[in-house]
Amino acid sequence: MTVLVDTTDGITTITINRADRRNAVDPATARVLYDAFLAFDADPQQQVAVLTGSEGAFCAGFDLKAAGAGLADDWLASLAIPEDWKDPISAPLPGPMGPTRLMLSKPVIAAIEGHAVAGGMELAAWCDMRVMADGAATGVFCRRWGVPLIDGGTVRLPKILGQGRANDLILTGRGVSADEALSLGFANRICPQGRALDTATEIALDLIRFPQLCMRADHLSARTPPADLAAALRREWQSADVFLAEGKAGAGRFASGKGRGGDFSNI
Repeated sequence: MTVLVDTTDGITTITINRADRRNAVDPATARVLYDAFLAFDADPQQQVAVLTGSEGAFCAGFDLKAAGAGLADDWLASLAIPEDWKDPISAPLPGPMGPTRLMLSKPVIAAIEGHAVAGGMELAAWCDMRVMADGAATGVFCRRWGVPLIDGGTVRLPKILGQGRANDLILTGRGVSADEALSLGFANRICPQGRALDTATEIALDLIRFPQLCMRADHLSARTPPADLAAALRREWQSADVFLAEGKAGAGRFASGKGRGGDFSNI
């Protein structure tokens, strides 16, 4: 199973389980993630979700091996956003990574060990809070392959970081440690290595103790209005054509072994 779901004490823990790909998301996994978060939001017994990855990695982004081989073409073609789409709450749509176009009524906390990069960073940015363990890293690594941010990264990162800091990460694609992520405002908490899931679960338990309707009303009010979010995501999706122009070739270079081990001197 590429996605594991556990429901305990009102907390839904959703784990990306593709450790052999550093939990990169392929189209089948994206569909399962999307369905899992819709099910969480619809379940009255579940109050908070935690998103994490298996075996010491959060998510290495979209599966570039699948993309480079053309296995994601049909999935990406199915994701066009209708011009009249204005409400991600009542009219949910999947994004390339799965849940990234959703606006849920309940909080989601990212528990990050290892890499949360490219689309994995966008998944983490979609979450409402982020816990990063020592040794974790994030960044727009897809910059190196000509793969655009099409899972809300250009929408959410400026809101989380501020425009100037977001520009730095979006334009350079540089890596960011957990300590720097905390100073930038991307990480809400940092913790010892191996403790991200435990720390995120402790936060979730704290949230469950509050009156839920009031907390959710404030949470909704504090976020981008649904119509504005829909318009921003629709505008961002116009960059999807860039994947055909540059990103697919870059994904092929990645699949051939270039850029492994962090060496991007000849990509």
